[in-house]
Amino acid sequence: MLRLMIYNDEVVTLEFVIESLVEVCDHHIEQAEQCAWLLYFTGKCQIKNGERNQIYPMYKELLSRGFNVDIL
Repeated sequence: MLRLMIYNDEVVTLEFVIESLVEVCDHHIEQAEQCAWLLYFTGKCQIKNGERNQIYPMYKELLSRGFNVDIL
């Protein structure tokens, strides 16, 4: 099982993080808000677990939106 991680780059806004997690990762708004605050306060957040075929498209889309993401 792979983990999709997002890292704080201090460029994108909390609102953009929340919007993107809802659109790309299918998060509920509350879940996206929690991830955004974790990202803000700790500098990173695990946003999704799954198989490569599920995680990789999300990874590519978040990269295209300017996020600093990684698959572990």
